[in-house]
Amino acid sequence: MSKKHWIALAILLILLAVDQWVKLYIKSSFDPNETRYVIGNWFALHYIENQGMAFGTTLGGSIYGKLALSVFRIVAIGGISYYILLEIKRHVAWPQLIALTMILAGATGNLIDSMVYDFIFPFNPCESFNQLEGSGIKMTCAQYGISYPVEVRNKGFLFGNVVDMFQFDAYWPTWIPWVGGEPVFPAIWNVADSCISIGVGWMILINRKQLFTFRKPKVSQD
Repeated sequence: MSKKHWIALAILLILLAVDQWVKLYIKSSFDPNETRYVIGNWFALHYIENQGMAFGTTLGGSIYGKLALSVFRIVAIGGISYYILLEIKRHVAWPQLIALTMILAGATGNLIDSMVYDFIFPFNPCESFNQLEGSGIKMTCAQYGISYPVEVRNKGFLFGNVVDMFQFDAYWPTWIPWVGGEPVFPAIWNVADSCISIGVGWMILINRKQLFTFRKPKVSQD
């Protein structure tokens, strides 16, 4: 293995360790939907879990939706890994290598959640992020002294939730048209999501000339 192989592997492992440490800390130390401000009153840790993709998007109540998403993540991780190895052989520049490794770390970090967290932590059917209408899987939820059946998500290998925690609690000034008073960025995200976003943004900046330069086709002069 070359120097670039080892450094890419080190970056990957460090980012995965940070991502999983934060998630395990949040799940072990926070109650669901608990919020703790860490920077002023605008940046907070807010514990929530996400069944599907970004912004809480799900793929329906069927078992096949979540399974398809997890399989897609596995295929994407394999593809990115193979592409990184090819780029190292082609003597890829350091900025591109770091950006690609960040994307790989982000995708892998979120996949780890869905693979193992259901085996580490107890499953609570009363939590809204574990409930999924249309799944057909019913469990009894005992809350506030009342027992009632609820439909819950599938659980187990590749079906676990992704843990999110970072939240900007900032709002647009009320005088701005259309968005006044609305949250600046309402999504709640994690370290893995940040790695993907930064990596993709970095790749766009690196390749901006190729992406945004439109060259006229050369005219043949015979």
